Amino acid sequence: MDIILLEKVRNLGGLGDQVKVRAGYGRNYLIPKGKAVIANAGNKAKFEAQRAELEMTQAEALNQAKARAEAMAGVTVQITAKAGDEGKLFGSIGTADIAEAVTRMGFPLERAELHLPQGPLKTLGDHAVPVSLHSEVNFDIIVSIVAEA
Repeated sequence: MDIILLEKVRNLGGLGDQVKVRAGYGRNYLIPKGKAVIANAGNKAKFEAQRAELEMTQAEALNQAKARAEAMAGVTVQITAKAGDEGKLFGSIGTADIAEAVTRMGFPLERAELHLPQGPLKTLGDHAVPVSLHSEVNFDIIVSIVAEA
């Protein structure tokens, strides 16, 4: 399936790129989310007419993401959880827990903006958690998990 990207998509392309993707990825994710349109003559003409507006919107979103990243630079979030004597948690800390704790600190953060490549956190201590606010704005926050008293 050939599509035209309406915004930068990680590992796929940038604004205005015409790329070939699997039909399910295009139909079920990219097109419904407004990230792409099917590449046909009508959509190409419509895209070229809206290109300047889309580029301006993209630049504004990037600037907002950079501003949020600067505000969150060096943030350390402390989360208390029940743990055993060996430092292992009874349960785990996931993206929802981290996003809620960061939001309570005054930095709004969605759980989809957090990435836990090794899965949920299951041990006490400090953990670097990658945050991706935009395809070009990536940084880490420190999540400090301490045992409940």
